[in-house]
Amino acid sequence: PELGLRFQRSFLAARQLRSFPWPELEENLRTSPDSSLLGDILQKTILHPLCIKYPPSTKYRRCFLTELIKKHESAAAEPLDELYDTLADILNEEESTHCYKNYLLPTGESVTLSESVAIISGGTTGLVTWDAALHLAEWATENSAVFSNRTVLELGSGIGFTGIAICKTCNPKTYIFSDYHPCVLKQLTENIRLNGFVLEPETTHIQTEPQGQEAEATNYQKPKLIVAELDWGSVTEKQLLDLQPDVIVAADVVYDPDIILALIGMLQKLSTFRAGRKPPEVYIAFTIRNPDTYHLFQAELGR
Repeated sequence: PELGLRFQRSFLAARQLRSFPWPELEENLRTSPDSSLLGDILQKTILHPLCIKYPPSTKYRRCFLTELIKKHESAAAEPLDELYDTLADILNEEESTHCYKNYLLPTGESVTLSESVAIISGGTTGLVTWDAALHLAEWATENSAVFSNRTVLELGSGIGFTGIAICKTCNPKTYIFSDYHPCVLKQLTENIRLNGFVLEPETTHIQTEPQGQEAEATNYQKPKLIVAELDWGSVTEKQLLDLQPDVIVAADVVYDPDIILALIGMLQKLSTFRAGRKPPEVYIAFTIRNPDTYHLFQAELGR
């Protein structure tokens, strides 16, 4: 069971097929050639209830099953008809431009997201979850006191993974998701609903209400959630005065020199418009893709 759970977590949250612990699986198949282990792995991955209800991309599931069959056959394990039947079903599916990704949180709850299968779609990179969002969410769950009973503003929320994870694990008083691209805001709203939150009609305020299976085990205090359209280059003083965050978070927003000045300007304004209160704490996670961009960000922060 412990091994099965490890494979389950690896599969549900896998960013790439090679991240799955294949060598360990091969070794276990050799030492246990009966098909029970493979059946258990299948039930905890492709046939997991989350994956049946919210399936990962057809390509990912097909590649995963093909690799699983290769390991199975190389270990000379007992045949498992269910493995081949499942692959046959997936081969008959049509490819889609969207898929689901499911992430298991340390609490046992899950975050389910509808994502684009392409890195760039609709003229934006904001319709997929990037690695920095996963790292920031992991850090947040280990440092939940930073967010507990506080107002949190997320800059560049994308499709919502970090914010939804923080709301489910860190007990914020208010969480403000923000982005500016219409397609991203639409997908963000849908993903918030998908995770057991209900968007109130004709407002940007979101109340949390259990929605069947999506909201099982939601025993955390329900925060007030807001979705805000926020353009860093044209944000108004009134918008910023309405926000008043205690904590600011952002994931993978330091990737383009052209937006760094706008980002720094936002942080400066948010620190200034605090009506005499302490400036917000700021936590930013990002991948260093270009050292020059990283150094520019450091220089502008220092200035």
